[in-house]
Amino acid sequence: MILPILAIILGFLLLLWSADRFIDGASAVAGHIGLPSLVIGMVIVGFGTSAPEIVVSIMAALEGNPELALGNALGSNIYNVGLIIGVTALIVPIAVHSTIIRRELPLLLLFGAVAGAFFWNDQLGRLESVLLLMGFFGLMAWTTWAALRGKGDPLAAETEQELSSPAMTLGRAILWLLVGLALLLVSSRMLVWGAVSVASALGVSDLIIGLTIVALGTSLPELASSIAAVRKGEHDIAIGNVVGSCMFNLLAVVGIAGVIAPMEALSAEVMRRDWPVMMAMVVGLFIMGFGIRGKGRINRIEASLLLLGLVVYNVWLVSAVLTV
Repeated sequence: MILPILAIILGFLLLLWSADRFIDGASAVAGHIGLPSLVIGMVIVGFGTSAPEIVVSIMAALEGNPELALGNALGSNIYNVGLIIGVTALIVPIAVHSTIIRRELPLLLLFGAVAGAFFWNDQLGRLESVLLLMGFFGLMAWTTWAALRGKGDPLAAETEQELSSPAMTLGRAILWLLVGLALLLVSSRMLVWGAVSVASALGVSDLIIGLTIVALGTSLPELASSIAAVRKGEHDIAIGNVVGSCMFNLLAVVGIAGVIAPMEALSAEVMRRDWPVMMAMVVGLFIMGFGIRGKGRINRIEASLLLLGLVVYNVWLVSAVLTV
């Protein structure tokens, strides 16, 4: 089992590095084209930070492991809220000022509920997956529209500041875009092979591996970017990274995997355990993001509760594996 573990470690390292290069290249190309900073930040960078989850799930579905892809999506959302928001708000309490993010939070709740309705009969067919992808393209259109109209939004000022560094040349940007994409494909294949091999050796399901090892690893780019953002005082970027990534996971990651390999016999634990935990995290984020009195702020006590919820969930997963 040494070789699969090495494949997971090297796959993660290469995945994180290539995702960063892919985002840098895509953002620079978009800047040369003349796209506004907020569009680059919300659409290009937002899509790029979810690239690891998307590419890993595509590879998993192509290789006949769609439950690994589903576990990756649901697990990433649980880690996004529990770990990323939890750790970030412990470092610096997060204040939510952006009206754009306040509009996205109800959408995240809606998409989570729709996904749950599709999972209800322990199946995810190609039709439902296509509907999720249609929702993703609709979200992209709305996000672009909101970004173009959001010049006065606090998120716009933070994004402008974040992207104000000199852009690389167009040729260099295209090179990094292509290199990043190619290495994303290679590293994701290594990671999926290693994860499936470890799951087989340990006698656990692809779903569990996707919910834990793979989900944690593919969430690391958002963790790094969110911590960096709050340290610069860019609170709306920090929470925007998480909200955007969660929506991308539900619509694009699950949708693409389901189109490639429809899931005709999902584990019953998806609706009994994983989806309810994810929705509980999302509802908690929604309440904290809006605030009881309309002032959204995630303090250290709330951050600790999110982290505690993540720990309890992982203990639940471990106990489920040990009792099989």
